[in-house]
Amino acid sequence: MRIPCPLCGPRDRREFHFIGAEDYMRRPAADAAPQAWDAYLHLRDNPAGRVHELFQHEGGCGAWLVVERDTVTHEVFGATLAANAAEAG
Repeated sequence: MRIPCPLCGPRDRREFHFIGAEDYMRRPAADAAPQAWDAYLHLRDNPAGRVHELFQHEGGCGAWLVVERDTVTHEVFGATLAANAAEAG
């Protein structure tokens, strides 16, 4: 699997560290109810198909990326810098 780093170009997946689902970027407020924190930390979907996931380019520029890929075929459709994705969403 190759991941298209927006800063370094296409790279082998072994240069990247998988963080988790993109929704990790939507952290509850510090004063959120315990139920919100429980859902954030423990309740995760495990979809088959197209998803958005967080990766860090450890073997390169160090950037955090949101990668769109298919969990069944591992086809990668693109990647954006996580900071840009957070601003847009």
